[in-house]
Amino acid sequence: MLITKDVRDYAARQAAAEAGMAEKPVEFREKGTEIYLPEPPVP
Repeated sequence: MLITKDVRDYAARQAAAEAGMAEKPVEFREKGTEIYLPEPPVP
């Protein structure tokens, strides 16, 4: 049924979003926990 497919698709998107949000704290700690990072040099 279309409703079942829609619910499964929604659940898959939610799981992907939650996985991405779980990675953000790790990324933040790896970059040094600074909110404002220095600007990269201009070539």
